[in-house]
Amino acid sequence: MSLATKIKIDPSGLGQSHWYEYLIRFLFGGIVTALAGVIAKRYGPSIGGLFLAFPAILPATATLLARNQQEKKQGQDRNSAQKGGGVLRGREAAGVDAAGASMGTIGLAVFALIVWKGLPHLSLAVVLPLATLAYFVTALSIWSLRETLWRRLREQFRMLSRHSDANPHRS
Repeated sequence: MSLATKIKIDPSGLGQSHWYEYLIRFLFGGIVTALAGVIAKRYGPSIGGLFLAFPAILPATATLLARNQQEKKQGQDRNSAQKGGGVLRGREAAGVDAAGASMGTIGLAVFALIVWKGLPHLSLAVVLPLATLAYFVTALSIWSLRETLWRRLREQFRMLSRHSDANPHRS
């Protein structure tokens, strides 16, 4: 049995969102971009550019994802949704989304660092592909490290629970 997670792209989810969810994401993205512009005007483009690396639609996406998962769970099983199953499922989905955004943000910071340091010395045709490759290597390496650590933690938890089941503590 393989515990590896498969990465895939599924565009069918685009049709499952309501128009107002796209509007909320657009507004969050616009607000964060405008704030980055204000920061850049006050403190310079290098500092303002760092704030553009913030995943602008993450707060809106996490909120909408949690709500959609909760509604999905309610549609499948009214009892578990009333007991909090949908809320937990929504929080877990939002957490996974936020973790992925964090990994991408770290990759984007590496991209920005390579562009910032490389452009004064090399051509754009060299720096841009190098920075893009560094972004993918960084984000995928962090994802792989996270998967390895989670797998080890799950295995240790299973071993501990087996051990405590075999030797129950008696008072």
